[in-house]
This record gives sequence, C-alpha cells and structure tokens, in this order.
Amino acid sequence: MDCLALRDGLFFGNQVVSGLATGGVYALVALGLVLIYKATQVVNFAQGDLLLLGAYVGWALTSVGLPFPVAFSLTLVLAAAGGLAVERLILRRMIGSPLIAVIIVTLGLSSMLRGVVFLVAGTEVRRFPEDVFGGPPVEVGPVLVPQIHAWALAIAAAAVAVLALFFRYSRQGVALRAAADDQQAAMSMGIRISRTFALSWGLSASVAAIGGILLGNLSGVNFTLADLGQQVFPVAILGGLDSLAGAIVGGLLIGVLQNVASGYVDPCVGGGLRDVVPFFALVVILMVRPRG
Repeated sequence: MDCLALRDGLFFGNQVVSGLATGGVYALVALGLVLIYKATQVVNFAQGDLLLLGAYVGWALTSVGLPFPVAFSLTLVLAAAGGLAVERLILRRMIGSPLIAVIIVTLGLSSMLRGVVFLVAGTEVRRFPEDVFGGPPVEVGPVLVPQIHAWALAIAAAAVAVLALFFRYSRQGVALRAAADDQQAAMSMGIRISRTFALSWGLSASVAAIGGILLGNLSGVNFTLADLGQQVFPVAILGGLDSLAGAIVGGLLIGVLQNVASGYVDPCVGGGLRDVVPFFALVVILMVRPRG
C-alpha cells in the first residue's frame, strides 16, 4: 500500500525540523500558561484566544504598512497592556472567590475575545506579507529548512532565553519566582503579590502574541489558531503545570510527534491525526506519570 511505503531519512528529518519549529512556538505559549498558574494557581483557558488576538493585531499592523519588526514590537506592547488590563479590571476583583469561579471567568474571557475577533475580522484567512520570512531555505545537513520554520524556531528560542534571563537576574523576575514558590514568605519580604499577578498576566499575553504571530506566518491567520493555542494545555500538563522547563520539553515533544504522525500515519487513516496527537500523548503519559 502507498500509505505504508517506506519513507527515507530525509523525509523524517524534514518532519522533525518542521515539528521543532512548531513545538518551539507551543513551548513558548505554554510558558505563559505555566507562568500564570505558578503565580496565581489559575488555569487560563483564554490563552489560545490571546494567541488568536495577537496574530490578528500583528497582521493588521503589517497590513497598514508598518515594517514587520515595528508591528511585531507594537503587538507585544499592546498584548502586555491588554494582559495587565485583564488582571487589573477583572481578575483582581476575583481575589478570594472560589477557584472554579475564576476558571469560569477565563472561559468567559475566551468566548468574548473570540467573538470580538469574529465581529471585527470575520473568518477569512489572512496572510502576512510573503517577504517577512522570505528567502532560500536554510541547509541543515541534507535537510532544507524553509526560512519561516528557521525563524520561528529562532524567535521562540530567543524569547525563551530572554524569559530565563529575566527570571534569573531582574528584580521583578526574582520577585515573581519568589511569589510563585511561597506567597506568604514573599509577602513577609515586602513583595507585592498583586503586582506579581499583574506581571504574570502581562508576560503571558505577550508570549501568546509572539506565538500567534509565528503560527500565523506558518499557517495563515484565521480562527484555527485559537484551536492550535488550546494544544498548549497538553504541552503544559505533560511538563507539569508548575514547571517552566517541562513546558519547553513538552512543547518540542508534541511538535515533533504531531509532524511525524501526520507524515507517516495520516496517509493511512485519511488525515486528522495531527490534532489528536497532543491529547493522545497526554493520556498515555498521565497513565505512566500522573503528575506530568
């Protein structure tokens, strides 16, 4: 059968490299999810929709003629401001409320953001300018890597590195880590917990926007990006919801598994396996390691 035809090593290499590019973006967005959970113990179900909104804002800014680096930077600033506003105007008022009530609020925020994007932009697929990540493929041994995949992996890796440096060396980053580890101890040291909550939401919205722009360049800007954003939940749970390093490993693993499965198995089953792989991997790993 054609679907079972032996694939060569070059095909496998292409699938792995493409998966690493997508997985790097997943890892970055999952870091935002983990960051909010570590700081506030809240699972943000609107993370995928923040990704969707960031993609549309980035596309809109480039479509009016702004250079991509300017549009990219401005999108991050707007995303951070939006995250801070959500925390200040909505979630801070929920302090002391039952956890399930806060989770329902994030679900409502998800629906609201998706509705706003639908109302303003419609369902048409939007494309970033082709020259944003144009150019000849990058040669990695015998594997030819498209520019967009190389840039996506590089930008995601750079963003993760910047976050790591921020947490390790900046005053605000150290305060955020301290609050995430022990809020009572952090408060006794004079750290304002409300400020760390706001910072976690601002950073999470920013990394979601980066992920949205990168995925939008990879596959186009449309509503399916929100569904791709939801795939960060298996990524975060696989690595442990309180583990930043686990989110990175989980993202890369899921990205590679998705691409390899779609390249080798989808031809036999008629497609669709790519979207199932993250949740299948989640079930299998949780059976072996319930804590991720």
